[in-house]
This record gives sequence, structure tokens and C-alpha cells, in this order.
Amino acid sequence: MPEAIASINEFVVKFANVNGSGSASANELFARSILRMGVPVSPRNIFPSNIQGLPTWYEVRVSEKGYLGRRGGTDMLVAMNPQTWKQDVAELSPGGYLFYDSTRPMPRSMFREDVNVIGVPLTAICNATYTDARQRQLFKNIIYIGALSILLDIDPAVIERLFGEQYKGKEALIGANKKALQLGRDWATQNLDPNLCKLKVRAADNVGDRIFMEGNAAAALGCVYGGATVCAWYPITPSSSMAEAFQSYCKRYRHEKETGEAKYAIVQAEDELASIGMVIGAGWNGARAFTSTSGPGISLMTEFIGLAYFAEVPAVIVNVQRGGPSTGMPTRTQQADLLSCAYASNGDTKHILLFPEDPRECFSMSADALDLAERLQTPIFVMTDLDIGMNQRLCKPLEWDDSRRYDRGKVMTAAELEAGKDFGRYLDVDGDGIPFRTYPGTHETRGAYFTRGTTKDRYARYSEDGNVYVDNMERLERKFDTAKSLVPQPIRRDASQTTKLGVLYFGSTSPAMDEALDLLSEDGKHVNAMRLRAFPFPESVRNFILEHDMVFLVEQNRDGQMRTMMISELEIDPARIVPVLHYDGTPITGQFIAGAIGAKIEELKVVSLERAVS
Repeated sequence: MPEAIASINEFVVKFANVNGSGSASANELFARSILRMGVPVSPRNIFPSNIQGLPTWYEVRVSEKGYLGRRGGTDMLVAMNPQTWKQDVAELSPGGYLFYDSTRPMPRSMFREDVNVIGVPLTAICNATYTDARQRQLFKNIIYIGALSILLDIDPAVIERLFGEQYKGKEALIGANKKALQLGRDWATQNLDPNLCKLKVRAADNVGDRIFMEGNAAAALGCVYGGATVCAWYPITPSSSMAEAFQSYCKRYRHEKETGEAKYAIVQAEDELASIGMVIGAGWNGARAFTSTSGPGISLMTEFIGLAYFAEVPAVIVNVQRGGPSTGMPTRTQQADLLSCAYASNGDTKHILLFPEDPRECFSMSADALDLAERLQTPIFVMTDLDIGMNQRLCKPLEWDDSRRYDRGKVMTAAELEAGKDFGRYLDVDGDGIPFRTYPGTHETRGAYFTRGTTKDRYARYSEDGNVYVDNMERLERKFDTAKSLVPQPIRRDASQTTKLGVLYFGSTSPAMDEALDLLSEDGKHVNAMRLRAFPFPESVRNFILEHDMVFLVEQNRDGQMRTMMISELEIDPARIVPVLHYDGTPITGQFIAGAIGAKIEELKVVSLERAVS
């Protein structure tokens, strides 16, 4: 029997439940209670793409050091699902703890000799206390939270305060949950050795002023602050909760106080193609509009996205990426829509992509996207994913400057038209590739133009002249170049020692990379890092690559899509960029990144030695 895992404020607990059993709120309560004790946590919900009955897992990483990426491995398993028992128990680390419902005896063959078994008769306790079947199911979850609070030394007063916040004004529910919590605590106190579990939570002060929020909710709030008044969407996992959150925020913030009149429009369209069409129509009319979707939705929207690019209509698309292709893995995470979004539609198209790392940047970049869409008169993609979008994440508080004014871009006014200012809808007046536009109805006789997806000249007149077409396409390329200085710039983090090795990463890989860089440094491997925040790539990205002998590029897809974009757009020698790819649908870990980069560095040492000897 290996030595029992012993750790204070640094461990992973994994809950294995049945979807629809009511466990989600109890498991989140567990994570929040530790967070309230001042210890950072990073929970991840792993759930099936059906409504009820299939397995679901909830993994909580407790890390006083502050690591928020998925660690991998399980120190304590709360096994509540007989269907996945064998698989779940097999994943438990040697010396770990198996917590299970011991109401019914189980054969010895169901257990492992190298783990510590903790049985609590949860079903028996429920049956002796409750008569209603639904209550037995729901309060069983709270009872195991009670037992865990004894084993892990979680402060029960913190949990009870969370009950009060969750069920404010519903005293009966607060009392019922407190009772269930105490049932679990009493049984564990009376029947378990307090030293049985050597994983402990100790109060700390490492959370600070950070908030705990889902990326989808943050992105929705960013759209509210960013001035969006129109949302058209079609339900698709994992983006649906963003549109729902936008509706909730609008009900709170977008009604006239005096009249109650709604100052927004939210439309659940018949499909994704219709939803992006509505967004483009609203953008053409002067409203700020967005849609939220995922990879399959992007596939359906492609034709309209091309229209918005070529007709130069503002639109914002929040793509909460999931596993593909086709239906793929609807409830797993990936970064696999980069190429399909960057070059969406037929012909030569290039779109601006933003890569938020956490809910804070989901908020800020969604607001920024609405500005960029109007400034550049083009679709803007906010490329989040399931790991950020549907999981609670610790992040710095959201910030908004109340003096900020929306950037509406180049909009010609009625006064300018009346004064005789030359208006060409696709006329580049200052070399940045961005023309002036007018809102419908700006002037009775001037400023009108025909919006079309066909070729046109600088004054929006139909033309099939090759020179006219080339002139327009080159202007669109200039506009894309202009975007390089307008998009969020990359963030660089240099190693403590001089090195000729670099690493590039983006989006939800960020928390895992923070840990990976520390692991590499501890192992004597020093790597400079740059976090990409947008496409097109600013010149600083090319400079970063060229100043290093080798640059690793970490991404969560099979084909190295970001690498493909860099080689093409920056005209970089492919040999300089080494792919580090992870795409099984689970969030990437710091251990995986450090292992992959470390192995490559060791390989380079061997090659260098062999060359020196020869």
C-alpha cells in the first residue's frame, strides 16, 4: 500500500455523478466554500450532450499557489455513479482517496489495494430521514458535502452562509439544506477517523479581490456595456448560455425606468444562417449587433459572413468553440475553428479574431469587438471556447471606464453631405483602407448607396471591370493591415535567464501555460513566452519568432491551425515553429505542455551533441 497522499490546499477532487441528479449545485457549493476560505479553486464541469441519465463529472483543483489550469490526475474521487465506477476508480492516483456510498456491500474486487477507501451510507441516511424520493436524491448530494467538510476541514459556517445567499428569502430551503449538511457531518464525526484523510483545507488569503465567473456570462455583459442592442441567435452548445445571460442583463439594465420600455431586441432565429442575417441587417441599419454560436453554426453562417466582409457591414460573432468536425464533441473543448473563422466564406477573405484568456477578457474583448466592427466595418470574431465559456473561473474584477465613448468609425453626417463632401461608399480617403459609411435615412437626397455582395467601384456602382475589382480587393487588404495596430496586442513574458527558445500560446491555454513555464524553469529549461491576443498578427509576433532559434506554438487542435496561419501570413520558415498539440477534448494541462516542450529540448541537446562529436 503506497503512502496516503497528504497535502494542504494543493489537491484535486473529482465528483462522478449522474446527469440530472441535482449534483451540479452541490458540487459547485463545494468549490465555492473552499474559495470563500481564501484558497483559489479551478472547477471544471465535464458533462454529456444529453439532458439526463448519462455520466457527468465535476473536477475541482484546489491550489493555494494559484494555478488555475487543469492539473490532471485525481487525489480524491467522490464516486456516485455505478455506471462509471470502474473507469473512475482506475483514474484515481495511488495513495488517493475513494469516497463512495457504502449502503450496499460491494465485492472486494471493485476496489483497489493502493487507494484509501472511505465509505459513507448516504442512501441509508437519506432513507431514514426523508420519505419523498426527490428529496432523498437532492439531499444526498448535500449530505456528502457535509461528510467531506469533516474529512477536509472545510468550515461549515462558510457553507451555511452560501446557503443563505443562494436561497435568500426562502427560509425553509435554507433550513432543509443546513439539516442535510449536518446529517453528513454528524455521521462522519461519529464513524470516521479524523486522520483518515490527509488532504486538508486551511484558511488562506490568496483569492484577494478576484471574482468567480463564467466566460459566457462575462461576454454577454461585455456586449451590454459595449452597446449591443440586438442579439440574434440559435441554440447550440456551448454558446447558448451567453445569449441567455445577455437577455437577463438586458432585462436588468436596458429598460426605461419611467416607461419600462425595452431598449433592445433579442431574436431566437430558426437557424444560424437566419441569425447572422439578422445581425448583419441590424449592423447595416446602425445598431450594434452580435450572435453567439459554435463551430457548426459558423459553417452555416459562412455565406452571410462573406457578404458582411465584402459589403463591409459591422457584425460581432462570439464563437464558443467545441470539439469538431461536424457535430463532433458538443460538450468538449477545442481551439479548432481558427481557419474556418479567419478565412470564412468563398474567395479571398480575412477576418479579425480576438482570443480572450479568461472571463475578464471575454468581457473586455466583447466590448472591444463591437468598437472594432464599426471602426473597421467588418465582422469580428471573439474566439472563446467551452473551457472558458461554461466553467467558473477566477479572474481579476471586470473594469469599465464610464468616460469611454463608443467608436462608431467613419460615419458621414447629414451636415457633411449637405456641405457637399464627396461620399464614396468604398472610397479610401486617407490610405487606411476604411471608407466612410452613412446610416440609412441620413440625408433626403445624398449619401445613399446600393449594398451588394457583387463587385463594385468606389462609389458602390456595379462593375465587372478587373481593374476596379483589384482596386477594391487591395483596399480591403489595406484595411486588414490597419487592423494590426487596432486589435489587442500580444503580451510577452521573458524567462529569468537569456534564452533562444520561445513559446507562443493563446486563449484558454493561458492558465496551463503559467504553470508550464514554472515547471520548465524549475527543471532548468528557460523559455520566453508570448500570448497572442488577436489576428491579424502585429509585427511584434514576427519579431518574437525571428529573435529565437526555435519557437513552440501550443494549440488545442489536431492540425496546428494557428501555425498554418503564421507560416502563411508572416512568411515564416516552418522549421522555426514547433507545434505542441492537444486535442482530446479535455482542457490542456501545464504538465502536458512542460512535458512536450521539455522532451523536445532534450532531443535538441542530443542532436547538438551528436553534431559536435561528428
